[in-house]
Amino acid sequence: MSKITKSSTAEYFAKNLQQVGFSSPLKAVLTTLKEAVDNSLDACESAGILPDLLVEIAKVGTGSTKNTDLIRIVVEDNGPGIEAEDLAKVYGEYLASSKFGRGQCSRGQQGIGISAATTWAQMTNARGVSVVSKTKKMRKAVSAQVDVDIKSNTGVLKNKETMDWDRDHGTRVEFVLDGRIQLNGDGGLLTYIEGTILVNPHMTITYKLNEADFVTVTRVSTEVPQVPEASLPHPHTFKLGEFITHSTLFGKTTLSKFLKTGFSRISDQSISEFTKKGLPKNLLEKPLTSLSEEDFKKVFQAVQNTDLMAPSTKSVLTVGEEALSKSITRLGEIDFFAVVTRKPTICDFKPVVVEVALARFKDRNQQADSPVTLLRFANRVPLQFDKSGCAITWAIESVNWKTYGLGQPKDSLPLGPYIFAISIVSPFIKFKNASKETIDASEELVAEIRLALIQAGQKLSRHIKKEVKEADLERKLAHIEQFGPILVEGLARIINAPESRKKKAEEGLKKLLGRDSEEAIADLEAAESKLLAQKQREKKKGIAHGDEDEEIHVISSEDLVEEASEPQGTKKSTTKKAVGTQKATATTKKTTGKKA
Repeated sequence: MSKITKSSTAEYFAKNLQQVGFSSPLKAVLTTLKEAVDNSLDACESAGILPDLLVEIAKVGTGSTKNTDLIRIVVEDNGPGIEAEDLAKVYGEYLASSKFGRGQCSRGQQGIGISAATTWAQMTNARGVSVVSKTKKMRKAVSAQVDVDIKSNTGVLKNKETMDWDRDHGTRVEFVLDGRIQLNGDGGLLTYIEGTILVNPHMTITYKLNEADFVTVTRVSTEVPQVPEASLPHPHTFKLGEFITHSTLFGKTTLSKFLKTGFSRISDQSISEFTKKGLPKNLLEKPLTSLSEEDFKKVFQAVQNTDLMAPSTKSVLTVGEEALSKSITRLGEIDFFAVVTRKPTICDFKPVVVEVALARFKDRNQQADSPVTLLRFANRVPLQFDKSGCAITWAIESVNWKTYGLGQPKDSLPLGPYIFAISIVSPFIKFKNASKETIDASEELVAEIRLALIQAGQKLSRHIKKEVKEADLERKLAHIEQFGPILVEGLARIINAPESRKKKAEEGLKKLLGRDSEEAIADLEAAESKLLAQKQREKKKGIAHGDEDEEIHVISSEDLVEEASEPQGTKKSTTKKAVGTQKATATTKKTTGKKA
């Protein structure tokens, strides 16, 4: 008979790193970056700090394995820092996390990712991660190398020393490992960074990828997201084995207290309902340690057979339509965008909120007949692999996008030069694998994502219809412009009209087509410059304008240009508005002068 052996958690994952995102050299680089950035953002948010991140990724040599490069990955933040005695646990021990098992809308909850990155670096380059950390209490920063003791699942601290650092607090990690760099596409580093920028409007990031220059993207929000308190699980989401295991965390607590403190939405009234559904009353005041497996089965069945209130939705966190709208403009010049934030709801007895952003960028050469670019997020973390099996992808494919003006092959993503960004936030997101790359699909979750997509699709449809009408109108105007002068010239020749009459007819045709807005814009700009010159002259003379808060309303030329692009029916009113504004400006100027 063969001998049965036991392995540690670290040993298991060291042999199965593909389960946590290290299945290829490309994924190894992306997963390492993602885990380091997630840790930085979570640390900053938990301390109420607006995050400033520095990311550097470069090829520094040839890898030790075939067809790989030696890649250096640096992530530095201004977070609260890590105490020296905790460095080995954080970076070198599996399942060591302050958020492990908590129902909170935070990014990292398993305590696996960053330790797996240390293991990959150690296996491919014979050294783990180099860490520099400083807290507010430290006079100097601590620098050390952390390795993983695979046999015992413990972190090993090496070369520890103190050093001067120009930060008051923060953390810097450096991995050197075998991998390959891919910038664009589903698994691209740039795709990940842009996705992280989109759903973190409060973040400033400076990054340098390979041989490119440093790029800085500044924050558009100064509000640090307030991550809600951890939420208790709903009992209807448990299986019998999970229910029994959950009870072991409460020691000798009585059954009634366990039910009320270990789950959400259970009150004294609920316990009375449990007894009506078969829970023996004599078990309620017994300690959990004295209950048998048969007792737990009776309790569990009574709980499952009782209708309970849905869990509270206060535990979810949203980016928000306003912040998301500002953040999306950081990715490039936008031609169109629509943002939808659904109200928090309950799916499968779990609080969930879905947010959708659709955008079309002017500076991205996407083909009209290629599928839309899909960005998926779970708790504000980009998901870049295995999208075909994800609940988000299923929801998009189930919507009839032809109704909203987009082409769509059967059971596929819609076509067009658009970016679809879908974010799901929940304290209990169910992933299909340990690497957290795809969300498990349930009917309720897919239906909720569909509703958000349909709302965004309606906005997109209105925009597309407007574009079609404007293009059709412009085409008609172009035809009139082409043949109108010929008609005017022919009529003038037939009736022997003088040149002045012919010129008036051409000007009338120009006004009819709304092409005279340039003159109104020029007049308005001249009025603006005169007004500014008058204010400067008065300022030099020391003339006060009354209250500083008094506002002189001048419509910008850009507003008129935008209005000039409206359909023909609005051209006449646009011209009148320009003239009216010009008069109003002159009146304001005159009044201001009298007041002075």
